[in-house]
Amino acid sequence: MILSTKQKQYLKGLAHSLKPVVQLGNNGLTEGVMAEIDLALEHHELIKVKVPTDDKEQKRLICDAISREAKAVNVQLIGHTLVLYRQSDEKKIRIPKT
Repeated sequence: MILSTKQKQYLKGLAHSLKPVVQLGNNGLTEGVMAEIDLALEHHELIKVKVPTDDKEQKRLICDAISREAKAVNVQLIGHTLVLYRQSDEKKIRIPKT
């Protein structure tokens, strides 16, 4: 799924008040963490994931891996927080068409 700039801005606005649902630990990106992200996306559609690393390149690689594995759209990466969106079967969030 590819989102326009306007759609991403809309999702960023919705995500602003959310708290991180999943936080990566010392073991990094494990199967268990991916399973939690998958469940959270299925339930909420829009989630925040905390990626506690100071290395920008490593953070970017982790975020790309999460997006790819979860089949989700990377809406925003700001600081240590990644915002992900994946539409569920129930389509809880209505995003603008444009």
